[in-house]
Amino acid sequence: MGARRERRDDEVEQGTVVTPSAEFPPLDPAERAALGRIGERWRPQDGDGALPVDPTLGRSGRRPAPSRFGRLAPFDLFTVAQPDELVATEPATVPASRWGRARTRLRRAVLGPPLSSAAVLYERMRKLVALPVLSSDLLSSVAYGPEAMLAVLVLAGGAALGLALPLAAGLVVLMVAVGASYRQTIQAYPHGAGSYVVAGDNLGPLAGLAAAAGLMVDYVLTVAVSVAAGVHAVTSALPGLAPATVPLGLLVIAVLLAGNLRGVRSAGNLFVLPTYAFLVAVLAVLLVGYARAAGRGFAPVPPPAVPATEGLGLLLVLRAFSSGAVSMTGIEAVSNAVPAFRPTEWRNARITLGWMVALLVLLFAGLTLLIRLDGLVPVPGETLLSQLGRVTFPTGPWYALLQVATTLILLLAANTAFNGFPRLLFFMARAGHAPRRFLHMGDRLAFGNGMVALAATAALVFTVFGGHTAALIPLYAVGVFLAFTLSQTGMVVHWRRRRGPGWRRKLLFNAVGATLSGLVLLTAAGSKFAEGAWVVVLAVPLLVLLFRRIHRHYTTLHRALALHPPTPPGPAGSAEGEELPQEVRHLVVVPVARLNRASLRALAYAASLGQPTLAVHLAPEDAEADRFREQWRAWGDHLRLETIVSPYRAVIGPLAHYLEALHGSRPELTLTVIVPEVVLRRPWHRPLHSRAEQRLRAALRALPGVVVTSVPVHIGE
Repeated sequence: MGARRERRDDEVEQGTVVTPSAEFPPLDPAERAALGRIGERWRPQDGDGALPVDPTLGRSGRRPAPSRFGRLAPFDLFTVAQPDELVATEPATVPASRWGRARTRLRRAVLGPPLSSAAVLYERMRKLVALPVLSSDLLSSVAYGPEAMLAVLVLAGGAALGLALPLAAGLVVLMVAVGASYRQTIQAYPHGAGSYVVAGDNLGPLAGLAAAAGLMVDYVLTVAVSVAAGVHAVTSALPGLAPATVPLGLLVIAVLLAGNLRGVRSAGNLFVLPTYAFLVAVLAVLLVGYARAAGRGFAPVPPPAVPATEGLGLLLVLRAFSSGAVSMTGIEAVSNAVPAFRPTEWRNARITLGWMVALLVLLFAGLTLLIRLDGLVPVPGETLLSQLGRVTFPTGPWYALLQVATTLILLLAANTAFNGFPRLLFFMARAGHAPRRFLHMGDRLAFGNGMVALAATAALVFTVFGGHTAALIPLYAVGVFLAFTLSQTGMVVHWRRRRGPGWRRKLLFNAVGATLSGLVLLTAAGSKFAEGAWVVVLAVPLLVLLFRRIHRHYTTLHRALALHPPTPPGPAGSAEGEELPQEVRHLVVVPVARLNRASLRALAYAASLGQPTLAVHLAPEDAEADRFREQWRAWGDHLRLETIVSPYRAVIGPLAHYLEALHGSRPELTLTVIVPEVVLRRPWHRPLHSRAEQRLRAALRALPGVVVTSVPVHIGE
């Protein structure tokens, strides 16, 4: 058991496992040294340091009464792991309020109970689960990839369809080159992140951000396009549902989100069968179709006559090539999800990617050739895969099963994005290029914030375009092929720098992949620019600009919060520079509206701190100010009182400006503003109160050197 735990600890230490601790980065050596110097000057507090309670909750004398958790007292919600360490039990995660408990029960009914942080080492996928989870987008694209290529060729007439096989051969070369490139990427970068890290490490941060932006756009469009295609298949079979296209699509996105929020293993179990069902259905089409073709000596059926609407030229051929290349979207998903595999992660990821590429080549090439042998051409109202199914299975239930499997895989193809997008955001957030909230693992050890962001953005795109696949397709492929091009160009630079064994062969694979990917990128961006690709061309640089601004903010934040040797503030110094107890100079200020139980508790709390204390009262006119001073004297005039007359009856503004003036006269002082706060039990009682303490807190938040705290008085009604 000890050896097993040691191995797990080694995996975490070496970074092969993404754990919840990634949200809390360690101090760098300079900060650790500064921390030590600060500690040397830290003056202990007065007294012997004894606490009036046992912080480990280890006393067995007077036990607390049961609380809102029923039979469990607060004492029982923690276990003692070490003399100075407590471990919160699962019931301790339940919120205190009634509504909070209801939300928790609903959440756990949908997503399942929370998982311990230690379970992250087991919440990983085996290869047979990872294959359908990560390949649903890639494999589903064969349902429309060959058709997208032929739909362009047919514009030049039936004679141009003969170019389908040479173009398919070129696409197979591209698939193998890109697949081999990403297999090398996984081995060179075993901790994941794919194109973003590869391009950033070898071509510079700007290229890495461009690759990330392209992938993010592609992931969002993957969800929108896949759901649109799946819903279109449903409404084609049931035309009465066509008016509900958008609500149906939003429902599918919500189901995908809920399924993925359940965690890696649970999501894998949910989405395994539809992918394998589609794979079996298409393989059955290929086996039966080629058996029928063999019966006639593989003689191709003449296609129907199709009039030409465009001339056959290089541009049209390139457009057909780039349209067929949409079959490759999703091939990068494995490189982003390496840490989600079981050990040895990078080796299992490479094997899975190899299977995915082999299946993609088999299905794409097999379907393209079989379509050619059966003489099929794209027609409005029915997909080529549907036509192929009708020809292959003219009788029996097999055609219906093929259509059901195709619909399911198209709907679930978006699941690949729910694996890749959050992990990409995780790696970006770790480098400071995305909000740090995307580092957080939810209670099911999934990157829930990234999944919610993906679902919300995809739902917005889906709604704006009305769920029409044709309107979304022109936006597709530009972003992902930008990432492919930058990633493989980065790997070319990587091999030139490292020059390990066989580096020339590896560099050649990456160079071919980069060239072909760049060709597809330029063709897709140019030919589809006016149809909507301009949105992606514009979105990528805007996203890069956003990422750079986020990074600039975090750099400024780190510079401001980084530990440095302490220097006592001078007379004109800032209170925010204080890091030692002996450097802090206090002035406690208590705003008092009227003398009641709440304000007297706040005054008592302020006086108990043993620091200079000032009470401030705002009056709308002199008469009220005189009345309050009389009440103050009746109380005993125990603290210094300053009365401010506000003839325009404003409260928050004059008080905030007064406190700012106090701080400006002595910047080295820390102003601690203690506000009495009435805590209401019923939410519907809140509109009956002014909530002045919250408005004051908001007004003072931007003022440096001011601390606002509240003394609550709970109302039991």
